[in-house]
Amino acid sequence: LNLNPETELKRYFGARAVLGDQRPRQRNRQFHRSTWMTNPKDSWPRFSRPGISMPLLETKEGTQYFTFEHSREYQQVQFKFLDAVESMDPNNIVALLQLNPYHIDSLLQLSDVCRIQEDQEMARDLIERALHSFECAFHPLFSLTSGTSRLDYLRPENRAFYLALYKHMMFLEKRGCPRTALEYCKLILSLDPDSDPLCMLLLIDFLALRSREYQFLLQLYQDWEEHRNLSQLPNFAFSTALCYFHLSQQEEVDHEESNKQRHKANQMLQLALIMFPGVLMPLLDLCTVQPDATVTSHTFFGPKSQLEQPPALTQLTALYVGRTYNLWREAPVMLWLEESVQEVLHRVNDKDPRVEECQNKRKQRYQSAPRNIHRHVLLSEIKEAISSLPLEVTTQPVMGFDPLPPLDSLTSYTRPQRQRAGSSNESTLSLFFRSLLPNFNLQEEDVEVARAGQELNQELNRLLVAMRDMLANIRFQEPPREDNELRDEEEWD
Repeated sequence: LNLNPETELKRYFGARAVLGDQRPRQRNRQFHRSTWMTNPKDSWPRFSRPGISMPLLETKEGTQYFTFEHSREYQQVQFKFLDAVESMDPNNIVALLQLNPYHIDSLLQLSDVCRIQEDQEMARDLIERALHSFECAFHPLFSLTSGTSRLDYLRPENRAFYLALYKHMMFLEKRGCPRTALEYCKLILSLDPDSDPLCMLLLIDFLALRSREYQFLLQLYQDWEEHRNLSQLPNFAFSTALCYFHLSQQEEVDHEESNKQRHKANQMLQLALIMFPGVLMPLLDLCTVQPDATVTSHTFFGPKSQLEQPPALTQLTALYVGRTYNLWREAPVMLWLEESVQEVLHRVNDKDPRVEECQNKRKQRYQSAPRNIHRHVLLSEIKEAISSLPLEVTTQPVMGFDPLPPLDSLTSYTRPQRQRAGSSNESTLSLFFRSLLPNFNLQEEDVEVARAGQELNQELNRLLVAMRDMLANIRFQEPPREDNELRDEEEWD
C-alpha cells in the first residue's frame, strides 16, 4: 500500500523533476513527525494537538474497531464552527481557523470554498493538513495497510476522516496519480467494507482502469461477486469487460491466451449491454460518436431504454457514463463496442431468452437507491447523476463537511441549545455556508415556487461575490511557538 503520490510521480517523471530544489538545506531543516499520508510543509502553522484521540473500542475475530474522540476543548471549537456555518458572516470560519489551524471540519469546508474558486493548490493543502491532524491522533495499533482496522461511519467524529480521505483521493486522481488514488480508495473501503458508506465500489473500477490494474479489479470481482452481487452494478458489468479487452491487447500475451481473453471480454460486454441498455446512448453522446442508424432506430437501445429505467438505475448509469466515458473513447475500444452492439441486436432480434430475463430483473430491482449511493453521487459532482437524484435529496440542504449524514447516527455529544437571534429567514451568506458543497439549494418556506428559479440565480451571484471577498481576506496566523515543545527527530523522506 503506497499512499505517497511522490512515489508515483517519480516513476513517471523522475525524482529530479518531482523534487526539484524543494529539499531544504541541512541548517534550515525543520523536523516533522514522519507520517504515511501527508508530507508536512514548513508553510503550515506549527502543529499542536487539536484535541482528537483514537481509542480502541474492541477486537473481534481479528478485526479491530476504533473511533475518533473529541476532547472537551475540541467540542467547544466544534460548536463555534457550527455557529460559523449558521452565521451571516463567512469570515467567522476563517477566524476560527486562525485560532485553531488544525480544526478538521473548518479545513474541509474552507477547502471546498477554495476549490470552487479554482485555487486547487490551497484546497489540496487544507485537506492534507486535515489528514495530518488525523494521523497524529492514530492509535498505535491502527493500521492503514492491514485491512483489519475499522471505523464506524455512524459516529460523526469518524465521518470527517472518510471525507478527508475521499477528497484527497480525488485530488490525487486529478493530479495524474491514479495508482495512489486507487490505494486510498482501497483504504476507505477497508474501513467499513460491509456498509461502504461512501460507495467506493462505484469508483474503484474507474481508478483500477485508470491505473491499469486490470488483474486487481478482476480478482476483486471474483472474490466479492458471490456475496455482493457486483455484476448488478453497471460500473462492474462494463468495467470488468473492459479489463478483459485490455488484457487481450497486451503484446506480451501469447495468441491463445489473447483469444481467450477477447472471447471473455465479448461475452461480458454483450451481457452488460443486454442488462443495462440505457448506458449505450449517453456513453456514445459523451464520446461524441454518432451511432449507426440501425442502432438509433432500434427500440432496444433507443430513447425507450432510458425512459423505462428505474430511478436508481438511472443514477448508477449517469454516474458510470459521466465518470468513465474517456476510457471508452480510444479507437480500438470503440470498434470493439460497435461490434458488440451489433451482436446484441442480433440476439435481441433472435429472441434470446437472456434479454427478457434481464428486462425482468431491471423491473424488479433498482427502484430506490440507498442513502450511501445518494451520498456518493453528491460527492462525485457529476451533474448528469446529480440531476437524476430524487426530490427528497435535492430539496434538503447538504453540508459539505457532512453530506447526507446517516439517519441512525451514534452521537457522543450534542450541541447545546441556544437562542437564535432575529427571524428564521436565512441570509445569503448563511445559505452559503449551510449548503456549500456538493449542491446549493434555496429553501424558504414562504417563497412561491414560481419565484424560486429567479431568486436562486440572484442568490448564486451573491454567493460568488461572498466567496471572492472571503478568499481575498484569508490570512493564516501561526500560533505562538513554545520553546520547549517536543519534536520528533524523524524527517519525512
